[in-house]
Amino acid sequence: MPSSSIAIASDHAGYELKQTLRQALEEKGHTVVDLGTDGPSSVDYPDYAYAMISALDDKRAERGVLVCGSGIGISIAANRHPRIRAALVHDSLGARMARQHNDANVICFGGRMIGVEVAVDCLEVFLTTKFEGGRHAGRVTKLSSPPATT
Repeated sequence: MPSSSIAIASDHAGYELKQTLRQALEEKGHTVVDLGTDGPSSVDYPDYAYAMISALDDKRAERGVLVCGSGIGISIAANRHPRIRAALVHDSLGARMARQHNDANVICFGGRMIGVEVAVDCLEVFLTTKFEGGRHAGRVTKLSSPPATT
């Protein structure tokens, strides 16, 4: 897998898994941009999702990894930005499909919901799978340009 810059962030409930995933990324030669949190003290997950958005917008990282207790809240917060395609995954098939069909640029995990080995495997699949394009490209474009609502 070629080396790249990956941003990683979590709330307190995802801190332990974030540390493990960070180590796995570094062992694969990736540059890791750690956006926090830096310990198990209670914090608000939207703050870390928004830090991820900033890191991707500023091109400090090519892709991102987010972790909270369930993975749900942090993925919702990240997906508020039209250029973020954050996918909450629970297995390697989900990680593969998120990349192949949705061109996901952020992978999300529930630190209280997924085993460490499964999460590491999902991360590897996510980082090594290419977007298929083709019939999926137009759909992904629509994700970044939602129609105005009244």
